[in-house]
Amino acid sequence: MKTLEELKKIREEAANKINLRTAKNGYRIVVGMATCGITAGARPVLAAFVDQVAAKHLDNVTVTQVGCIGECAVEPIVEVYDTEGNRTIYAEVHEPDVETIINEHIMGGKVVIEKTIEVIKSKKEEVL
Repeated sequence: MKTLEELKKIREEAANKINLRTAKNGYRIVVGMATCGITAGARPVLAAFVDQVAAKHLDNVTVTQVGCIGECAVEPIVEVYDTEGNRTIYAEVHEPDVETIINEHIMGGKVVIEKTIEVIKSKKEEVL
């Protein structure tokens, strides 16, 4: 049986995770979680973003999920909306990329060019 203090701590941790997924003014990170995204590894990417945002106490960042973004060949896809509503689309995002995107884009204000959808798609076209 849990003590009242343990239950309060569990409740607080759950509330903090919920707060990460509700709208705020600031950055918004959207992870495509349709079947193609999940198959490509979007679920651990979403979890990694939630964990990184919480660990770095980024109160101005919302992490959320959507269904199909429409680019199945380059999943997992992550959209980052800045404070002015500008959108950057990242493709083939995997867990190791999450910390880079958080540190460079969210905290540093610099787009991680090599992970943008335009760069990833052009590399795929070069192979064909």
